[in-house]
Formats: sequence, structure tokens, C-alpha cells
Amino acid sequence: MRLIPPRLWAMAVLSGILQVLPFPIAGPVPLWRTTFCWVALLPLIWAMLANDKNANPLTFRQGAALGYLSGFIWYLGNCYWIYQTMYLYGGLAKPIAAGILVLFCLYLGLYHALFGALLAAFRSRFGRQSALIFVPFAWVAVELARARITGLPWDLLGIAQVDNPMLTRLAPITGAYGLSFIIAAVNALWLIRIRLRERRYTRPALTVAGVIIVVVYILGLRLIANPKPSPTTATATLVQENLEVGAANTGPQPTTQQFLDSFSYLSRHPSRTFLLGTPELRDTQTLYLVRPRDEEESEANPPIATNLIVWPESPAPFEDIDPQFRNAMSALALSAQAPVIVGNTGFEPSPTNRSGYTPYNRASFINPDGTFDGHYDKMHLVPFGEYVPFKDLFFFAKNLLNEVGTFSPGAQRTVFSTGGHTYGVFICYESIFGDEIRQLSQQGADVLINISNDGWYGDTSAAWQHLNMVRMRAIENHRWILRATNTGVTAAINPLGHVTAALPRHQRSSLRVHFGYEHDLTFYAAHGDLFAYACAFLTTLGLVFSLKSKFT
Repeated sequence: MRLIPPRLWAMAVLSGILQVLPFPIAGPVPLWRTTFCWVALLPLIWAMLANDKNANPLTFRQGAALGYLSGFIWYLGNCYWIYQTMYLYGGLAKPIAAGILVLFCLYLGLYHALFGALLAAFRSRFGRQSALIFVPFAWVAVELARARITGLPWDLLGIAQVDNPMLTRLAPITGAYGLSFIIAAVNALWLIRIRLRERRYTRPALTVAGVIIVVVYILGLRLIANPKPSPTTATATLVQENLEVGAANTGPQPTTQQFLDSFSYLSRHPSRTFLLGTPELRDTQTLYLVRPRDEEESEANPPIATNLIVWPESPAPFEDIDPQFRNAMSALALSAQAPVIVGNTGFEPSPTNRSGYTPYNRASFINPDGTFDGHYDKMHLVPFGEYVPFKDLFFFAKNLLNEVGTFSPGAQRTVFSTGGHTYGVFICYESIFGDEIRQLSQQGADVLINISNDGWYGDTSAAWQHLNMVRMRAIENHRWILRATNTGVTAAINPLGHVTAALPRHQRSSLRVHFGYEHDLTFYAAHGDLFAYACAFLTTLGLVFSLKSKFT
């Protein structure tokens, strides 16, 4: 019986822990901790390319087992917030919430198992040193599979370097996958250096090769056009109402009209105080705007003008078939003389639905003249949050699933045009899908709008992880992103991925931000995940050759 030595299991555990550290854990991640990504895969790769207790190379199954353990730990540490979301805001019992988290980790850990099996296959066919060449290709291929098969590309490895200006220059070409490739390659290169260190000319050769790679990379970046953000020529007001969600929402509820009045007031009177950067980071400064004491609305002192008003996705009972809601939105757009984008529940007639209507998670667009000019229905719904996949299979949990949303997915992406500008909207969870967001730029959107309700995350790491993924979308598309959320982080993000202004979390407020319109189309926006598919193709070729040698 071929057993895996305990030290290899320990290395898999260590790698899982190291993979958690470069990402937010309980707040925004400090820059120094993102450096762990450069060694996070090292113990796992070393373990997969080692020998078993009988000095034989690891089998596919053994490589998969090590990867599976590492992946389980990674998801447990990175997505621990699922537990709190389920019991605190979803109203489930703690044991059930914990069970859901464990099942989630067991399922998605299979992708790390796939990576382990691939690496074991490459080692058996090509040897240790050559197998290391396949590491970055296999890692990106597995990340692509996670996005395409499971539909959960949460925190791709490249997201950890969203604040690295040298690496993010790749994102408009390769998307976040290009950053993942570089990080995985560096982890593999550490092992190549360690294994060859005793050869006579290894150290000088590696030093020269490293210098050449860095120089070529820098020169290549200089040759690649790197457009700077256009001047900020417009302003927007982003509303953050800070409403409780789910089971935590136990107090007396305002009426629909009271909600509308509150949101409308915030839309016309943005806060004097906001943050110049990401909330809760040590070097983020607070800006206090000085205005006249008499701030009462009057002809002499009207509300501040704006070019756009954005309301978040929120638990407020806004329905687009409600005349009260429609009248309030039209009145706001008319009084502000600005377009309004608002998150609401949309309804369309349906002969197959018992209620006669099909519900959608919708973003409505209201023109400055008060007319409803269109809407976008969320296409990528949250499983077990907004719908239940394969609902018939979960008949045994019918009572638990009664509170799950019953939204239907939208049929197509929609952009809104007014005043010579085009706005592309994506809703909450959709922000993790780079290949979907880039389609808005393809359709002519010169600014992107993200409405979200991150109240389900509480004070966990998820809100910060979500923010970093939105920032990567801004870089990939070279677009300003205006982000209005229920509880934070509400922010303006420039095309370089920098948060230029934000509101503190868990505060009822609104934010007036400056932004610009961009019209260029990046390679990634035009062509999508070509780089990731190329990595998947090369990985598949390597696997075919490996299996061919096994069966011939």
C-alpha cells in the first residue's frame, strides 16, 4: 500500500493557510500581507512533486488528495463568512449553517484536487523539473473551470495583487487570470531554484535570467499602451441607506413612502464627510467639506447638482409595478434633472406563475424627464440566495428553503443611454465574473455602475473581498465604476482600480463623487478570457500526453 508521508500532509495544510493570508480576513487586507501569495503555493507544489513512503512518485489519486486538503482549508478560511450569513442573517440554526459551510468547502475543494491530480500526471510523464513548467498553466486552467463549471470564481489568486501596479498592467489584456499565472509561476520558480542550487553555474544563470525577465517585462509594459483616466468631468450621488437584512431585520419597519422619502433626501443632500480611499485602511484620510451653516433647501441654496443618482440593491420594498414607487422616482429625476438608477424588484406577466407575475432582481433606469426608460434584470443569480438550483433534489429541506428568493434570471445585458453617455449596470454577485462585466464595455458603456447589498456579510471579510473584485473589473475594462451599496463599501473606483472616495460602512449616508467617461476598449473587454483558454488548452495537451504514456 502506497502511503503519503505525514510531512506532505503538513505541507498541504500549510499551503492552505498561506493561501488565505493574502486576502481580506476581518477588514481590508494590509499591503504587507498580500506578499504571502508569492509563497502560498510553494508547500503544496513541493508536496505534490515529492515521493511517497516507498520513494515512488505520487499517483493521481495521492496528488488529488493533497490538493483536496489544501483546497478545503483555503475555502474554509477565505469563505468562513458563509456560516455567519446563514445563521445570523439567513435565520438557520448554527449547526445547519456550519454544515452548509463544510459542504461548500468539500465541493469547491475539488478544484484544488484537480490541480493536484494534474501536477501528479505531469510529474509522472515529464519529471519533476518539467512538471514545474506546467504549474501556472494548470492553475489558470483550474481557475477557469471554477468560473465556467461551478460559477464561483471568488477570489482568484490574481485578485490578491489588485494593488500591485506592475502586475495590474496585465489585467486589461489577460484579465485577473494573467496575474494568477504570474503568481503561480513565481511559486514554481522557487522550487526550480532550490532543486538546481548545487549545480556549478546555476546561481549566475538564474540571476541573469531573472534580470532579463524583469527588464523584458518592464520594457514590454512601457511598449503597451497604458491609458490614464480621463479628467473627471461629471458628478454622481451614491446612496447608502444602511438597512438591516434577513433575520437581523427584526425592528418595526417603515412604510414604503417613508423609505422613498429617506432615499430621496439622501439623493439630494450628500454627506459633508467622506473618505479619500478605502475605508478602515490605516492611511485613508477623512475629508470634511466646509459649507454655509444654513443648509436648508431654498431657491437661494438649492440641493447640490449632480449628473447621476444611484440607489443600491437593498431590502427596501421597492417594486416597479407600484405607482407610489414610480411616482417618487419620476419626481426625484425631475427635481434633480439627472438620470436615476435604482435597485428594485421587477415583475413581468407570466401565465405559468401562480401569482401571475415573474419576479426579477432589477435595476431600473429613469431619465431626467422622469420617464422609465428601461431596466436590467440580474442574469447571474446567487444560488440558495436568490434561487434554488435543482430544487426538486432538495425536497427534504423544503422548510429551510422557503425563505430563499424565487427570482428568475434576466435574458440579456442592457445598457442605458442618455445625454450622450452610456451606463452599464451589474448587480452584486455579478461583479465576480470578469468575462460578463466586460460585455458592458463592448456594448458601449463609458461608465460602469455596481449596485449591491453587502449587508448579508456583516463585519466579515466578504465585503472587502467583494470590493477588491469590483476594483479588478475597473482595471480590466479601463472604466470608472460607481458603486452604491446598502451597508458599504459605497465608493467611486477609477480605471486604475483605486478607490477615490468612499463612505464608512454601516452608516446611513450618501456620497457625491467625481468621475469621468472612458471610451477606449481594452483587449480583455474586446476578447474576454482568451489567455485563460490558452492555458486550459496547453494544460489539456499536457494531460493527453501524460495519459497516453500511461496506457501505451
